[in-house]
Amino acid sequence: MSRFATIVLALCALFAFVAASPVTTNSTTLEARTTHTGRGTYYEVGLGACGFTDSDSDYIVAISQDIYNSGNCNQYMRIENTATGVVAYGQTRDKCMGCDSEAIDLSPSLFQALGASLDEGTITVSWNFMPSDFSP
Repeated sequence: MSRFATIVLALCALFAFVAASPVTTNSTTLEARTTHTGRGTYYEVGLGACGFTDSDSDYIVAISQDIYNSGNCNQYMRIENTATGVVAYGQTRDKCMGCDSEAIDLSPSLFQALGASLDEGTITVSWNFMPSDFSP
C-alpha cells in the first residue's frame, strides 16, 4: 500500500473516531441519543440562566444544575410523557436548582403539551437532547 493511501486511511479512521465521540461538558457526557428518565414538573418561566426572558406559553425546559452549562442553552430536547406516550419538543433555556440530574422543569404550556394537567404537578418523562442542527 502506498504511503498516501496509508495516510488517507489513518485520517479516515481518526475522523470516524472523533465523529462518534460523545460531547463532554463539566465532566458530564451528553449525547443526543442518550435517553434519560426522571421527574417532570412545571414552573413559571421568566429570565432564565441562559439570559433570555421567556413566557409560560413558550416551550421551555430547565435542566438540572448538575448537567447545565452555557453550551446547553437553546438546545432542543425531545420529551415523552411515559404514562401517555405523548411527545413534545422544548428548548433548554434555564437550569433547575432543585432537580436531580434526570429531572427537568417545564414551562406550563410544554407540561400541558405532554398531555398533563397542571393539577397533576409531576409526571414521569423520558427525554434526550436533539442534535444541534435540529429545529422543530
